[in-house]
Amino acid sequence: MIQQETITLATSGHGDLHDLTAAVNSCLQQTAISTGTVNIFVIGSTAAIGTIEFEPGLQADLPQVLDRLLPPSRDYGHERTWHDGNGHSHLQATLLGPSLTVPVGNGRLRLGTWQQIFLLECDIKPRQRQVVVTISGE
Repeated sequence: MIQQETITLATSGHGDLHDLTAAVNSCLQQTAISTGTVNIFVIGSTAAIGTIEFEPGLQADLPQVLDRLLPPSRDYGHERTWHDGNGHSHLQATLLGPSLTVPVGNGRLRLGTWQQIFLLECDIKPRQRQVVVTISGE
């Protein structure tokens, strides 16, 4: 069986981190799948999906580390082409990736105690994001 849902959320701009764990779990609970996988994919090239311990320290640390690795002030090729101020946003999102696959066992997400699913907004302005959740299994 395969089921697909879309989670829509508004972000406030660069560095905005959202915990998607409950929303993804809600999608899973609407199915009868006991064993399988859940794929979480954000549509767009300036946001990322991953796992983290969703606590205030790491919520601040992750965007700060990405800004040190790929700072907003650099003269990226994207900036020379588009002049839109978000070249670093594309690179940060690419570094983390747009998707995550989580195993399902006994009808539950197989995440660790301190492991939550996040969406990180890397773009410089607020966005309306769509996250596609595809659940497959039996």
